[in-house]
Amino acid sequence: MLAAATGGILDAGFPDRSWWVLAPVGVALMLVALLGRGPWAGLLIGMVSGLSFWLIHISWLTLYLGPVPWLALAGLESLFFGVSLALIGVVLNVGPRVWPGAAGRLGVVPLVVAGLWTAREAISAVWPYGGFSWGRVAISQSESPFNGLVAWVGMSGLSFLMVWLSTLAVQLVREVTVGALARWSIGVASVAVLLVVPAWPAVPSGTARIAAVQGASDAGLFARYSPGQILADHTSATLPLIGRKVDFVVWPENASDIDPTRSDDAAKVLNYLGTAMNAPIVAGTITQRDGKFYNSSLLWKAGEGAVDIYDKVHPVPFAEYMPDRAFWRPFAPELIDLISRDYTIGTRDNVFDLDGIMAGIAICFDIADDQLVREMISDKAEVILAQTNNADFGRTDESVQQLAIARLRAIEAGRTVVNISTVGTSAIITPDGESLDRLPTWEPGAMVETVPLSDTVTPAMAGGRVIEWFVSGLGLAGFLLCLLNALRTRQGRVRSG
Repeated sequence: MLAAATGGILDAGFPDRSWWVLAPVGVALMLVALLGRGPWAGLLIGMVSGLSFWLIHISWLTLYLGPVPWLALAGLESLFFGVSLALIGVVLNVGPRVWPGAAGRLGVVPLVVAGLWTAREAISAVWPYGGFSWGRVAISQSESPFNGLVAWVGMSGLSFLMVWLSTLAVQLVREVTVGALARWSIGVASVAVLLVVPAWPAVPSGTARIAAVQGASDAGLFARYSPGQILADHTSATLPLIGRKVDFVVWPENASDIDPTRSDDAAKVLNYLGTAMNAPIVAGTITQRDGKFYNSSLLWKAGEGAVDIYDKVHPVPFAEYMPDRAFWRPFAPELIDLISRDYTIGTRDNVFDLDGIMAGIAICFDIADDQLVREMISDKAEVILAQTNNADFGRTDESVQQLAIARLRAIEAGRTVVNISTVGTSAIITPDGESLDRLPTWEPGAMVETVPLSDTVTPAMAGGRVIEWFVSGLGLAGFLLCLLNALRTRQGRVRSG
């Protein structure tokens, strides 16, 4: 029962509820459920906890795609959960023997447990089929007092620190050799140390006047609309901006349902708007080149056309393309056949030069990819444009979960993030994580704001994945030591018996 309840508690720490304090509480209760349990019981507890969390957390998948993808993805992620909690259970139960004394139980065990949790998040974020970066504990802290830590240690580092606090709390309760006052002092001091870490200063390098347009178009995979309707919706939402001086206009993913690189009529619309606004337009569309389809973002200049293109590097498996189609089709042929067109994986860089303003481009789930964000910062991006199409998920939690990721990216990279959607949740987020502007969901509109640019390199961006590798390696090494100790103890009992 406890294992099943912990998933719901952990999910409540994420948007839409955003009761961020419940995320570390949920983790702590998962650890409590492992105490005194063997690895097989730990595997079962982990799978039950993971399944209860993921079934709630990604329930938005069922809105248009039905239960099969929802159950499949939740089941896969619960397997990762199960294996990781089985390993963590070994550390919780054997670790006090490996590192005896209060210093070991309070100092080493929490580090190893947090490292194993981080390793699980890191692996599932990249594998299989490019991974799934949703559900990381760090994301639950997007609006908490701990969110500034992400600029120092990155997403994986923030997850590590939150799980470390949860594990330390459990170990403090278990520790009977230390007085109650000392244990309370250790717990309070640990939280205080993290809270007093100063925010990383994102020094502005200039400003840009940006117009971000939300057309409120139902641009879902299975939506029915007349050709050109989505383009018309975004055009209508842009027309009231004519006469306002901006440096560039950004439209969301799939904002033009007709490819202007292959349609003269669509090109004329963008040329007219670009001329009228006297600014380049960054617009999402589906392109076709050399017989291949791409989910693309175009840098469009009036009279010149698409002067740069970014193709989505991580099209969504089982939605934007079907991996291993022949293998998966027998399991759900009707669902697999719905994906009739496979988008090709992009290979172009993800930075546009907007008349001297370097903008990093992220299409939909790209914003959840650590490596892609680091690449755009390495390529001197001064602002991040996160174009997305959330129409498939209606008014569910998906859009606010994605916005939470965008908020953390703004802090982590020290950049303004323009999170612009076809339907919402659209917002402009400054490098301190604050929302400069926001649009109501499923209503057409535009945000026009002067935003700070920055060439700051935060420690998280400079360090890359070193922190993730280090803490994951620490966790795995600690587990191996516990495993060896458990095997030796078992062999000793067999011999003595």
